[in-house]
Amino acid sequence: MRFIDNPLVPFDNDLAKRDIRMMKVKMKISGGFRDLGTGIAVSLIRRYISTIRKNGIFFEGINSAIDENPWMPNKNLN
Repeated sequence: MRFIDNPLVPFDNDLAKRDIRMMKVKMKISGGFRDLGTGIAVSLIRRYISTIRKNGIFFEGINSAIDENPWMPNKNLN
């Protein structure tokens, strides 16, 4: 119950559920996207933002995407 003492700690630890929550809210409010291409584009952008945020390089990642050189995670996990 660390989130009670520290408001910066999220009350859940399920990152995957947190990532899809905003898309579900979008579906509930407006009924989803009118076009499949728009839905795909939005999901790609949200996935990129989620990845750079989890890697702690949010501003650097946004800047590199604007410069048309998006940050990619290291493929070698060893």
